[in-house]
Amino acid sequence: MGEEKTGTARKDTIRRRLKDLPRDALAGVVNAVMSVPSAMATATIAGVNPVYGLYATVVSPPVGGLFASSQLMQIATTSASALAAGQAISAYPAEERGPALFLLVLIAGVLLLAFGLLRAGRLVRYISYPVTTAFLSGVAAVLVMDQAAQFAGYQTDRSTSLGSFVQLLLHVGEWSWRSVLVGSIALAIMIALGRTKLSNISSLVALVVPSVVVYLWQPANVRIVDDVSAIPSGLPPFALPDLSLLSVDLVLSAFAVAVVIAVQGAGVSQSARNPDGSRADVSRDMLAEGAGNTAASFFSGIPTGASVSQTALNHQAGARSRFAMVFHGLAMLLVILVAAQLVGQVPMPVLAAIAIVAGFSAIRYSAIRSTWSVGGTARWALGVTFFATLLLSIPAAIAVGVVMTMLLFIYRAGQTVEVHQLTLTDDGEIHIGDAPETLPPRDVTVLDVYGPLYFAASRTLRERLPAAGSADRSAVVLRIRGNSQIGATFIEEMNDYAQELGKRGGRLYLCGMTDDLADTMRRADRFALGDEVVLVPGTNVLGSSLREAVRDARTWLDGPDTDDDR
Repeated sequence: MGEEKTGTARKDTIRRRLKDLPRDALAGVVNAVMSVPSAMATATIAGVNPVYGLYATVVSPPVGGLFASSQLMQIATTSASALAAGQAISAYPAEERGPALFLLVLIAGVLLLAFGLLRAGRLVRYISYPVTTAFLSGVAAVLVMDQAAQFAGYQTDRSTSLGSFVQLLLHVGEWSWRSVLVGSIALAIMIALGRTKLSNISSLVALVVPSVVVYLWQPANVRIVDDVSAIPSGLPPFALPDLSLLSVDLVLSAFAVAVVIAVQGAGVSQSARNPDGSRADVSRDMLAEGAGNTAASFFSGIPTGASVSQTALNHQAGARSRFAMVFHGLAMLLVILVAAQLVGQVPMPVLAAIAIVAGFSAIRYSAIRSTWSVGGTARWALGVTFFATLLLSIPAAIAVGVVMTMLLFIYRAGQTVEVHQLTLTDDGEIHIGDAPETLPPRDVTVLDVYGPLYFAASRTLRERLPAAGSADRSAVVLRIRGNSQIGATFIEEMNDYAQELGKRGGRLYLCGMTDDLADTMRRADRFALGDEVVLVPGTNVLGSSLREAVRDARTWLDGPDTDDDR
């Protein structure tokens, strides 16, 4: 009976998938056609032959789609990863940039595979929102500046995108007005159609119309794709990456590219629900992106990753399963086989215009405004990471972002420590109030700690504890229940506070900690246990250790003074 149900379910699944194939095929064809201009423009961003972008979209989507958890996530070329890759290979001679790029893509793919297998998707949540917003927006701004010279038909000699952009602005008279005109036609088309129902095909129309104009006009000083590099016809060539180009810098750059792809992909994975309503597995999608890049590296492909715009188009085109990405690759292969010579006639300013529009669209204006309005550390994270992305290389900017994330976490966690006074009533209630600034003499002060107590937070806690002042023989009961990660700094700070109390004949009670934590404190051998400090470990009964500590403190206060107490 069970086998019959299993067989029936399997047949229903096969029948449903066959029924969905026409919709997946249509979505794949639509995505392939729409991705032609973006794939070529993205390859231009990387500083290599535009056809390499087309090759990547032949291989990566089908391979990655077979492994992806997000069935409708679309793997495609992305400007952020291309920009990072372009910076990495810019130091290589022109003839070695292609092979160096393919090796970088292979390394990035292997790293993404490792990220997926190690379940690194869980780590993405620890990258702060301001840092992510600033980094991706900074990359988009660098992309715009990087393509501006191509748009103007001007050759710069600066090593950074910002330097090149400044040089471009200082030499307006040397721009090629024909290149600017051709690029402006593409810009105007994309902006005009972007506000209509034809927005999905705006980049395709912007690619075709100026290309036809240039082909008929034949203006001087307007470079086309064939002027940069010849477009080979036929299947994407298979070749092993050149390992002789391997270097430490290339590996570090590949790591940066992998991180960019992983972070962007995580955002797409989390927002793209599957048709059955299930949530995607971010780590598995990283593995899929790794498989796609690894495969693309053997077929002269540039880096690829999950694309927000292509995924949205996939949904809109009616895709129902991962097979839409398979059809995407097949359709792109057909484009290369049939229209390779036409691709060579595309003007470079047009590709620059498409990339510039993509860059402006990728800047997270609303996210920047909302993050800036929060103020405080969010503004610092936003500003530092954004300008680091503009001024430094992508790997260095990622390092700055990671450091900023850690520093922000440490700072915020250190500032979240709160100390409240607890008042125990005769009827068993516990009232919460503000902690006093100074301790009352010959009385028990009960305090509760909220927040983590690692090293920075421990120092903040010490600053917020009531001062002993001139109060003689005061008892402080400090409840630290729920803090299992207490270290040497906490012990040192509490020992300092206990000594301050001890000088006035006072005593510190630490209660609510686990038995293991109490043992750790004893082994540290810093406290004058039984004299200045008393440990009262917690129990399974909430509040029992607190009441025990308070009783002990009151009994101690009611006892006789000793010479040491005065």
